[in-house]
Amino acid sequence: MREVLAALAASAHARPNDLALADDNATLTFAQLAGHVANLAHSLQEAPQTIAIFAPNCTLWVIADLALALLGKTMVPLPVFFSADQLAHIIHDAGVELVLTTPAVEVLAQDLNAPCLVLDTHGDTLPFPTDLSPADLSARIIYTSGTTGSPKGVRIGASQISASARGLVQASGADANDRYLSILPFSLLLEQIAAICVPLLAGAPIQIEAHAAGAVMQGNVEPLIMAFAKHQPTASVMVPELLGAWVQGLLAMRTDAPKSLRFVAVGGAPVSPAVADTAWELGIPVHEGYGLSECCSVVSVNRPGQRQSGTVGTPIDGTEITLVDGEIMITGPTVMSGYLGREDTQEQTWATGDLGEMTEDGHLRILGRKDNLIVTQNGRNISPEWIETLALDAPGVVAAKLSLNKEDELVLTVTPHPHAQAHADWHGMEALIRACLTTAPDYAQPAKIVMTNVRTGP
Repeated sequence: MREVLAALAASAHARPNDLALADDNATLTFAQLAGHVANLAHSLQEAPQTIAIFAPNCTLWVIADLALALLGKTMVPLPVFFSADQLAHIIHDAGVELVLTTPAVEVLAQDLNAPCLVLDTHGDTLPFPTDLSPADLSARIIYTSGTTGSPKGVRIGASQISASARGLVQASGADANDRYLSILPFSLLLEQIAAICVPLLAGAPIQIEAHAAGAVMQGNVEPLIMAFAKHQPTASVMVPELLGAWVQGLLAMRTDAPKSLRFVAVGGAPVSPAVADTAWELGIPVHEGYGLSECCSVVSVNRPGQRQSGTVGTPIDGTEITLVDGEIMITGPTVMSGYLGREDTQEQTWATGDLGEMTEDGHLRILGRKDNLIVTQNGRNISPEWIETLALDAPGVVAAKLSLNKEDELVLTVTPHPHAQAHADWHGMEALIRACLTTAPDYAQPAKIVMTNVRTGP
């Protein structure tokens, strides 16, 4: 994190009045951002070591994150969409001694069973310190919701953050001419790196759009479309579900994405090649990527001008990908320090549990999860991600899940875009999905396709 803070200090000195960070309520120059970070860090000098941030995306979240890094503290992001039980587990497991929050969620924060400090203003500004060495000791503990049991804490140090951010700056071609639009929650490690560290390293401004992703989850894609149209960003990061909704929304509105865009990274789940191709036709420069929290969120990504459809690109600088019996192995400086409560990771190699293959020119193609394989009674092994990705090619489908029922039948559950759900004939949509599955062999064809309602929340 020392590099990120040094870059902020350099921008504050060279371009003090240039825009650095903005949300719906505040606009900060580089000088103001650096001053507010220094001021909050000064006020937290005597604070405990492990501090959580519980707040929606806003400028105060970024200031808090950078201030804790400046002090060498351990930061624990608390997702506002986690359940009360999940939050209680994280606070106890990580040993959180103080929670930084904002008025927007102050009432919820009072139920966290930890001391809270409400950041209701940006406060004063102070000169940015010249000694940034404490930042080398900063760390963060990242929790994911997981699929079973309680969330596990992934320990990420300052060196991993710096290596990941440097790699993404180089891979994406980020520079001071960029304008980054932040859509995903800051509680996600990917957004901490892509929306905070990368723009600051590049000297580029950050625009926070706090409500667009949530609106999509509620079935309303218009705020997302309007955010991109209003702010005219050059870069952003999103998950496939948001991309699918954005594409469907643009098609329904018969409009294109802003011409300002040059790089939109998409990761977190498989991206349908058909959706990606349609996105490109609509002016969304999709660049698929791959990563996981244990490897500081970014492992590989398609580069501008070198994108290969159906792949997640090539490794970021300093990271090596090898395959052992088809399993993706990651070696490099972004591999985590270890899980909380367990011994440090001694080797800089991580077995991901993901299956993949490499193209002749070094692009990585994800085939699915090693432990997700569906084994039918006739002994067939089926990667659900394979069929799910094919299903996402069907117009109007934004999510798909393949499973095996008690009758040993493959069942494909799909979630349509709200617009498609309201207007489509289900039998017609099922026929479209079946048409997209024709390249799969008979043994992998679902016996049943069922439709679920659009999600009502994240």
